[in-house]
Amino acid sequence: MNLLQLSHARRRKQCSGLSLLEILVAASIASLVFAATAMLWIFSARSFTALGNYGDLDRASRNALDNMSREIRQTRGLSSFSPTRITFLDWDGGALTYAYDSTARTLTRQKGGTNTLMLGQCDFLNFDISQRNPSNNFTFYPETNASLAKLIDVSWKCSRQILGAKINTESVQTAKIVIRN
Repeated sequence: MNLLQLSHARRRKQCSGLSLLEILVAASIASLVFAATAMLWIFSARSFTALGNYGDLDRASRNALDNMSREIRQTRGLSSFSPTRITFLDWDGGALTYAYDSTARTLTRQKGGTNTLMLGQCDFLNFDISQRNPSNNFTFYPETNASLAKLIDVSWKCSRQILGAKINTESVQTAKIVIRN
């Protein structure tokens, strides 16, 4: 073999490509890295969405509760009661009604022929009535007569779906509202 052939053989050996085994190992490692990155991205996106939904549900619940509390405190008294519907004699002599529709998952306010959506995406809502004066252990006396009730206990649970599943998006609210008049 002459010197030229020897130099050409060395150059070919130095410039040779990867073997099939080396390519398979590199592709496997790259696939694992991409899969881990995709899983982390999906987890982060779901977490940020859940956090945003929770904040939005909490804001809507607090807003509904603030408005209900302000209006109920100013009513003259309770006219009729059921666990999902409550009607008051308002300060102006008209009827003020809050009604929960379990099929539509909504809480609506009805006043003077106008319906206003107070809360949506509500899974559960319950009204309860009591007397204003608590017993010795600070529990309120339950009341069955609407005209004698002075305390309205309302609680609800709202939720949303994230990517097709209810995951950490509940907002639970409960309040005791005293009729002041």
